[in-house]
Amino acid sequence: MNDAHLHLVVNHFPIIVPILAMGILIVGIILKNNTVKNTAYALFIVSAVFAAFSMGTGDGAEEAVEDMATVGKQVIHEHEEMAEKLAIVLYFLAIISIGGIYLNIKNHSKAKWVSYAALLVAIVGIFFAKETGTTGGEVRHTEIRSDSKPNSSAIEQSKSEIKDKD
Repeated sequence: MNDAHLHLVVNHFPIIVPILAMGILIVGIILKNNTVKNTAYALFIVSAVFAAFSMGTGDGAEEAVEDMATVGKQVIHEHEEMAEKLAIVLYFLAIISIGGIYLNIKNHSKAKWVSYAALLVAIVGIFFAKETGTTGGEVRHTEIRSDSKPNSSAIEQSKSEIKDKD
């Protein structure tokens, strides 16, 4: 198993888990239930951990595909830039979540405001998650790129790469 494979295994979690956690946090806010909120906070922390794993395997994945004719360094660069922004937001969200868990355990009066802050940061994170997922998909799925008409030489090189593997 190489870094490209590991990257594919872990890279979906920082995109999907915050969406799930945000839904759980909204339910916790509506129900005014700290246990439900703490579950969302724990999932936000998990998503930050997976973001770190994804960032750690990203360079190896880049090396595995950057010289393929259908990929292109610019597409990878855009994905990398967006992933870095997502990771920063998720790390910040994890810090807020740790604070939220602590304040909920202490029944602090500011715990409610931390949940709203976490919700706002989660919304920003989900925007960056969507963008990161889209740019990551564009690395190998040329059909979703805005310039989805690959040139004929790129198609021929891809066909020869496939034949070489057989």
